[in-house]
Amino acid sequence: MDAQAAPVEVKPRPVQITVVRGRHMKNTKGTVLHSYVRVEFNGILLGDSPKMEVISEKEVEYNFTVSFDCAVNEGQNGLDDIAHKPVILTLVEILPKEKKQKEEKTAVLGQGLLDLLPLLQGECKFKTTVTLHPLAMSPPDIARQDADKPEMEVAVSVPDPLLSESYLLDSNLVKVTVEALYSAPDSWNLSGPPFNYVISLQLPMIGEKEFALIFANGVLKSGTEKEPSSRPKKWPQGNILAPGAQYIPESFIQSTSYEEEDGELNRKEDRDFRLEAETDKRRVMWDTERRCFIDPAAVLCFQKRIAECRFWPIEIMKIPQIAGVKGGGGKPGKGEKAEDDGQISSHGVAYINMAPLLYPGVQRIRGAYQVVAFNEAEVFSKTKRQHSVLREVVRQGSVMGKAGGPISMASPSTRQGPAKGSKDDKATKEKETLKKASAILKPSTSETVADVEQPVILNLEGQQYVDAKSYIVVEFALEKPLVPKRPPEELATRVKELIPPRPALPHRTAGAQKAVNDYHSQITSIAAAVLEEYQELFKHDQGRETPVDYQTLEEQKRKLNYELNFSGKYFAFKEQLKHAVVKIVREKYLKTVPFEDMEQLQTFLSELYIYLVDQMHIALNKTLSMDVPDPVPQSFLDLAQLKHFAREAEINEDFNLAAKYYKERLARDRNNPDHWFDYGCFCLLISDNGKAEECFHEAVALDQRHLNSLLLSGVMAALGEQYKNAETFFEDATCINPGSILAWTLLGLFYETEENIIGSEMAFQEANKQLQIQMSSRQSTEEAKVSLRRTVEDFEETGEVSGPEKGPKEGDAAFEGAGITEIGTASAPDDSTSASVSSKQPAGLVHKSGSATTIKSKKAPQKGPSKGNDSESGTMMQYHTNGILPKISPQESKLSEVSAQPCTTIYIETAHFLLQVNALPFVQRALAHELLCPEGGPSCRYHIALARFHLTRKEFHEAEENLEKAVQLNHRYEKAKNTYLMACKNSPSCLSWLGVGIACYRLEELTEAEDALSEANVLNNTNAEVWGYLALVCLQTGRQLEAEQSFKYAVKLNLQNEALLQEIHRLQELVGFGNPAF
Repeated sequence: MDAQAAPVEVKPRPVQITVVRGRHMKNTKGTVLHSYVRVEFNGILLGDSPKMEVISEKEVEYNFTVSFDCAVNEGQNGLDDIAHKPVILTLVEILPKEKKQKEEKTAVLGQGLLDLLPLLQGECKFKTTVTLHPLAMSPPDIARQDADKPEMEVAVSVPDPLLSESYLLDSNLVKVTVEALYSAPDSWNLSGPPFNYVISLQLPMIGEKEFALIFANGVLKSGTEKEPSSRPKKWPQGNILAPGAQYIPESFIQSTSYEEEDGELNRKEDRDFRLEAETDKRRVMWDTERRCFIDPAAVLCFQKRIAECRFWPIEIMKIPQIAGVKGGGGKPGKGEKAEDDGQISSHGVAYINMAPLLYPGVQRIRGAYQVVAFNEAEVFSKTKRQHSVLREVVRQGSVMGKAGGPISMASPSTRQGPAKGSKDDKATKEKETLKKASAILKPSTSETVADVEQPVILNLEGQQYVDAKSYIVVEFALEKPLVPKRPPEELATRVKELIPPRPALPHRTAGAQKAVNDYHSQITSIAAAVLEEYQELFKHDQGRETPVDYQTLEEQKRKLNYELNFSGKYFAFKEQLKHAVVKIVREKYLKTVPFEDMEQLQTFLSELYIYLVDQMHIALNKTLSMDVPDPVPQSFLDLAQLKHFAREAEINEDFNLAAKYYKERLARDRNNPDHWFDYGCFCLLISDNGKAEECFHEAVALDQRHLNSLLLSGVMAALGEQYKNAETFFEDATCINPGSILAWTLLGLFYETEENIIGSEMAFQEANKQLQIQMSSRQSTEEAKVSLRRTVEDFEETGEVSGPEKGPKEGDAAFEGAGITEIGTASAPDDSTSASVSSKQPAGLVHKSGSATTIKSKKAPQKGPSKGNDSESGTMMQYHTNGILPKISPQESKLSEVSAQPCTTIYIETAHFLLQVNALPFVQRALAHELLCPEGGPSCRYHIALARFHLTRKEFHEAEENLEKAVQLNHRYEKAKNTYLMACKNSPSCLSWLGVGIACYRLEELTEAEDALSEANVLNNTNAEVWGYLALVCLQTGRQLEAEQSFKYAVKLNLQNEALLQEIHRLQELVGFGNPAF
């Protein structure tokens, strides 16, 4: 495909606009309305309709047509103008002439905007209804909100589509929405001189040429003004007279939760700041959407520049608004000259991470981005751009600082030079001179960064953004994603092509065997009936012991036949057999049509008779036989036991026996994909990769949605350098189970092998998102269980169920479930709290777990070596023995042990899975990421996983080294634990119990750690490290309120251990709670 190809024809296309009729027309005076319609586009008057006379509120037929030429290439009224500039329809009333009035007067009744975007979507003609909005100074009767607004029916048509199908498919439409600047600098006041707040950025639209987008006329608002949650977007034009017409129909700002945004301030700790900034602080509002049509070559350029440098600069400034000069031909005033000189203030820049637009299927990014002072060296290092867009725009006069003046939204058609003989020639020459001078003063790209960084000292006004923590909210929306995402149907089809699904076995309800079985059952039933009839006829002969001779048997047979024929039972038996015989003929012999040859019929009847007699003998022998065969003994080994024995054989390295067990499972059930998957993992262990891949493919053939087999098929394809197939398998796995952490992590590891950095970033980001969701779900479940148990216990103790309003509150004696038991009048240890507390007014704070805390008063004596805390500890023990501190039930302790699971990362989880399935090459990649992960590192789990990896590869020396490191990490704390316990036994103190708590926490013995830390808290409630480690324990056990309280007191007591503080912050970010600032 040639991205540089132009549309079908280069010549301009005429666009016809027909104003068909108007409805609900109202006038200012009288009942008869004299009016006409004025049509404008791109600042050009297209025409006025004939003057029409109509009674007010009646329809009026205009049937007025105007047209303009659309330049499909660069030029006036280009495709980008069609995209973002509407047609302005103005309804003008002709007022009645008064006495001595020579010229008639007019008044604008309303204004409406016609969107031409459907022409860029392949349509040749369309009809729409345009609502006319009243002006701000319209009479009350016309501006009434409850009245029907005037409408115009408009038809738009072009002779041929503006874009060919291929051109339309390869081009794109970008919608850039600038919403607001929040937390504006404090120096921006509403009472001072007015300013024009401007934002600008560049986008490629035609080939590699970039054009500036300018968002001017931002409105500064105070913090007391509240913004609605849903706000309509505005047109970028500034020459719209009617206030209601400036909004784009059916286009609203779609706000999302902060965590779902793509910007910088989307973490939970930023929530409170953003809520305050967006409700109580100054802000500048734009709410403007700019549509940009970019041709196929520009789409490729846009994609390439994002891949090369993911950050896109958006500049912001303010320029003073000046009054317009009287007379259109007057010379520019001082303010205009200052503007031409490029004098701008508060020059800032925000760096937009555009990389998510290269994620497959992503069409929209929206987020909050921090504004920093503009510095050319920093802009160049981050975005590879060497100049300021706003400075060039101001020098060229594209932004007018006049109050109420129009804004210039740059487009390819407006970048033409001034006309010949224009009055602006002199000004243009002056601007060109300024450009040359700025080019001389501008440092070249070959200069050192140190030379370029000098302007950072001069931009003191831009530093105000950093001090105020200002940020802008911006949205980029694409009509089509830059990188299309393959739909799940296409991926499933591709997987079926690679691994054809095994056809299901036909379920024949009336097969040949079933027909024979039915015949056997009928024979058995008839034989039983005949035997019963025989016993009824000859019951008097049954008692004889002498054998029956042949003549007697023949006589009995004759009598039995006579009785059966006479009673009609013989014919009933024949009818009973008929259906079974017919099924045998159809299912066994496949005879469904009549015979044409009598000889063939006789031959078939003879064959059928012989077969039926034989089957009758078989059935009778089964029924009347006295020798019952011995039942086949059932195997004592089920499938789960076979798998267990196979694992044991693997551990013992008896691979032949293990293979035998796996094959036995397959022999029992070959249609179970799990059996093939397990056998494939075993083949990976013995390095038979070919057979392993066949097993995984067989599992996928049986079940196209078998997740683990798809993942291992992708791993095997990647190892075989079949990268396209591997990508298909991994992507299909993410579509089958979008919440799978393994699928997204393996996809990210695969993208890294292809050096697809953006793709791997997307996959790892999604995997971490799913991990957070799972941890939040687990936390909610545990909190619900704890809350239910507390409610049950409260009901058992008091007989009442406390509602939400009766829950524990800080400062009450019942503040026990929150994790802090407050005694006395003091609410918490503060700066005024002395080390010694009198026994008359205890002010100690005892930490109590909401689910599994036990304060072992027997271990802590009332008098200890803790300086100044004798009376305090004695008081605490007294309150504990009096029953004020409630006991924790064993159920709660057990629940805490279940919930006290250490945090993990996506890489260690993936490494454990890969080790389990023996996919060793990908294990190394996952463990390498674990080392670089902020939440990971060379932990005990990492060393154990690495030791398992080396053991599988028979690298015993390396495995021993890693196990020794893991043991050292554990042994060090085990030894410390025993030492501190000895100290606690001989001379208990806060520090000795703190040492026990730290050692137990590092050994992941969370219940024991909490017990020890509670003892330390009893002996000294002003130790900041005790509160810090209690916060860690509560974070690990998923108790939100207690974690926040412990962290609050640790900070209040001025925790000096920076490493501990950083560990607490990392864990808070991982679990998503525990910090009151969230």
